[in-house]
Amino acid sequence: MPTARAPWRHFGYSAFAMQSAAPATDDLIPPMPPRLTARLPALALLQRFREDMLSVWHERHFEEPVFPTRLLTRRALVCNSPETVHAAFVAQNDALERKSPQLRHALEPLIGDGLFISDGLTWRARRKVVAAVTHRARLAEIAPGMTEVVAAHRAAWATLGPGAAVEMQAEMGRLAAMVICRTLFGAVATEADAAEVASAFTAYLARVAGEDLPSLLGLPDWFPRLQGFRVRAEVARIHAVLRRLVAAALAEAGPSLVRSMAAEGGFDATALRDEAATLILAGHETTANLLGWAWYLLSRDAASASRLRAEARAALAGRTATLEDLPALPFTRAVLEETLRLYPPVALLARQALRPVEIAGHAVRRGDMVLALPWLLHRHRALWEAPDAFRPARFLPGAAPIPHHGFIPFGLGPRVCTGSHFALAEAMIALATLAQDVAPRLAPGAEIRPVCRLSLRPGERLPMLLDPAP
Repeated sequence: MPTARAPWRHFGYSAFAMQSAAPATDDLIPPMPPRLTARLPALALLQRFREDMLSVWHERHFEEPVFPTRLLTRRALVCNSPETVHAAFVAQNDALERKSPQLRHALEPLIGDGLFISDGLTWRARRKVVAAVTHRARLAEIAPGMTEVVAAHRAAWATLGPGAAVEMQAEMGRLAAMVICRTLFGAVATEADAAEVASAFTAYLARVAGEDLPSLLGLPDWFPRLQGFRVRAEVARIHAVLRRLVAAALAEAGPSLVRSMAAEGGFDATALRDEAATLILAGHETTANLLGWAWYLLSRDAASASRLRAEARAALAGRTATLEDLPALPFTRAVLEETLRLYPPVALLARQALRPVEIAGHAVRRGDMVLALPWLLHRHRALWEAPDAFRPARFLPGAAPIPHHGFIPFGLGPRVCTGSHFALAEAMIALATLAQDVAPRLAPGAEIRPVCRLSLRPGERLPMLLDPAP
């Protein structure tokens, strides 16, 4: 592991470096923002950060284990090695459990005090219930709904004809929304409901800002933000749909996560709405982005696409995949995990210190920010060979061990995502099933680049053509 250099501040570099590593000549190097090599003025950096959180990192950030920085007036420490990530997000989580002001103010209008941004006693009470109803042990109960939704999507694609043009990100958004709505609300959730949820959440995330200028200027949480006004229409639209679906699910005798949470106690109608919004935000956006990126990468790597398709056909023989099929799909899983490494849906994890702590010799004061960036960690030169290359084989059984706490697409520690197994199972079922029939190809002239505000998406659009699978 490289040793830490003298403290320096990274928000202020310009000129761009070519990407690192010496990958094999046949490696796919998918798109990434150019890396800074010299100082930029603070306002230029802020503007770049507002447009895309990935574009402000310096070339040497991909090899440093820890470094201090400053976000305008806000001090921050970036934990960029498995050891420092563990020290902050696991060993000292009690002092660093509070999410950043930026994230809280971005999501509070939508999810209230939902699990994703709450802390303290509220978080502990909510976490206990949500962890119980989304536990891995319940996957066998939930997975058949995934299979049904994927089968319906497969049938819809079959009607489009060879080479049909689709907006793949929107397609995967609708599929993921239907799965999470069916899981949360049971049989009362319709395709129209899922389409409305997907559209409304996408509109909200497009309007909400990833940065919070008042917080970066040191202003208190009670200082009015314009963000709440910008997203009022989207919030009203989402809350209206969720109130209706929560009420319908509670009145329905069939199984649903909403009914399970209500049965645990301590959830009124508003709390159920907030947790439903939280789970949709996590389950819909994460899985849609994962699948969108996976289709893009496979369209660029014919060998990996062929290997995945052969594996799916051998295991499924034309069927729609089920939970029981997943052990027979190791390469499908490896493709998805490598996709998560290169394009983690949440590329930045940020916490605000509740009290002073020390991490790797760096003093963190109360109110300072502590960051871990899967975007940096997953491409760190000390942890990965050819870190910018798409190599699914690194996640296959028998490959070199994956660095513990060096691969954190779903977070880590007490606040690790409770639905990670849910998201990966859903993505495996969808990818293996659909790849038997189609070989999506990027539309001519389309240029894809990663853009990260609150989540890491393949730009605003992902136009693809559904070629028949060979």
